[in-house]
Amino acid sequence: MNYREKYELWINSNMVDDKTKEELRGIQDEKELEDRFYRELEFGTGGLRGIIGAGSNRMNVYTVGKATQGLAEYLLNTYKDDSSVSIAYDSRIMSKEFAETAAAVLCANNIKVYLFESLRPTPMLSYTVRHLNSKAGIVITASHNPKQYNGYKVYGEDGGQVTDKAAGEILDKITAVDDFSKIKTMDLEEAKSKGLLIIIGEDVDKTYIEKVKSLTIREELVNKYAKDLKIIYTPIHGTGNIPVRRVLKELGYANVFVVKEQELPDGTFPTAAYPNPEEPKVFSLALDMAKEVQPDIIFGTDPDCDRIGVVVKDNSGEYKVLTGNQTGVLLTHYIVSSLKETNKLPKNGVVIKTIVTTEMARKIAEDFNVELIDVLTGFKYIGEKIKEFEETGENTYLFGFEESYGYLAGDFVRDKDAVIAAALINEMALYYKIKGMSLYDALINLYNKYGFYKESLISIELQGKEGQEKISKALEYLRHSMKPAVDGVKIVRKMDYKLSIEKDLLNIEESIINLPKSNVLKFILEDGSWFVVRPSGTEPKMKIYLSCVGNSLDNAEEKMGIFKNSIMNIVEEACNC
Repeated sequence: MNYREKYELWINSNMVDDKTKEELRGIQDEKELEDRFYRELEFGTGGLRGIIGAGSNRMNVYTVGKATQGLAEYLLNTYKDDSSVSIAYDSRIMSKEFAETAAAVLCANNIKVYLFESLRPTPMLSYTVRHLNSKAGIVITASHNPKQYNGYKVYGEDGGQVTDKAAGEILDKITAVDDFSKIKTMDLEEAKSKGLLIIIGEDVDKTYIEKVKSLTIREELVNKYAKDLKIIYTPIHGTGNIPVRRVLKELGYANVFVVKEQELPDGTFPTAAYPNPEEPKVFSLALDMAKEVQPDIIFGTDPDCDRIGVVVKDNSGEYKVLTGNQTGVLLTHYIVSSLKETNKLPKNGVVIKTIVTTEMARKIAEDFNVELIDVLTGFKYIGEKIKEFEETGENTYLFGFEESYGYLAGDFVRDKDAVIAAALINEMALYYKIKGMSLYDALINLYNKYGFYKESLISIELQGKEGQEKISKALEYLRHSMKPAVDGVKIVRKMDYKLSIEKDLLNIEESIINLPKSNVLKFILEDGSWFVVRPSGTEPKMKIYLSCVGNSLDNAEEKMGIFKNSIMNIVEEACNC
């Protein structure tokens, strides 16, 4: 069925409301019409994500209803009558409506739903699935995407995002829902009266907050000095405002200043077109505030409060937004060294990172005799490892992080958690303050000890059907036609995660990669630098991750500039092949 035929189905369907039909009839641009209907909104391992609007390739009550009907049938097939689902939503446009749509469909399928009374962070949903023994979870969010986006993430009974096998089975059920008339629904008041819909709130919040506080490593330090740390926090119009401030207050951090203009939830993100703590611009209001407050630390959380960005003052007095890798190595070192110092470091402890995250973490782990494990990009794979450790008892999870500002300590949440990270980052800042150091001083000490690692990310946006095809062709070109060297430096290892093959290009040897298959390529050079190319799982982008090591900060910066330019030329050639 082509896009025009799908369009006509929507226009002529008795199940589609008049307002949606009016929106569709108003589209004059044929390219836009094609983009809205050339495919079904893709359900991947993280669920759905797309632009809000009418059409099969958009986020709307129909695509959400269809996905939920498929999920309901998967749950009934897997668990029979023993199913319940926890649902949370963030501050985005239509988030509440999509959450209620999902609840109505599940209840109509006789599946009990626990729905939060108001917006909550994504990691709290992960916790709630485990806390209430649900068989699945749904959170309505598009994380840090611009305001026109929303999404639908599905979690398994372990509290982790569904991974490849379960996602494939759910997708099969969704695909079978080939007509809107197959989507069951129920009035929410009726669902409440039948005991199928339970509204949750403070009881769950309280147990989660207590768990977060229990992760404090240096309790005596925090109890004694927390009031002395001066903090500026911005929730960037999202869900972090209440839980983050509550945790900090209950831990004794009395000097917390909140950026008023970004305090309240607002899905239009009026002060941040791209509400992502990876973007330095989102901290401009906090930095204005800092001139008067003179904080020890500034931090911000994204709309669904699973990512966190940190701003510190460098040695010249300028405020600097730390990269996700820099915050990650600071936390890795602080957690591992503090556990060792307090005699709490287990012999079988493990730190987990993704394949695109800094190798500096490996150096730190080795220094403390701690194992470091690599997983594919996506925090779901870290959650999967925690579950494996829980089942085998062979390892103890200590900390996991990814370069895209996601961190997790503890095992009661199975996704990145900016509430947990906020508590630990402020504890770490307090620790160094008492020693007369800033977080920037601590970072420089780590560079001097472990090497001057520099990472960078290139995102190439390629919209629509043509863009997706160009990304696929570029990866195939690099897979089969990559040159043997970059700027005269040999490529010594190639990892093809789609074929699950690692090639040692010096010794002409091959080995198997024991990770799920994914269309990702990694090339490691003779001087220790590397780059990874992969399609984004949530956005119409191709992402290129780069890393190199220098003998000083300036040298690493210079090396990265040259390396980045060379890789960009290679990728552009691949895109135009």
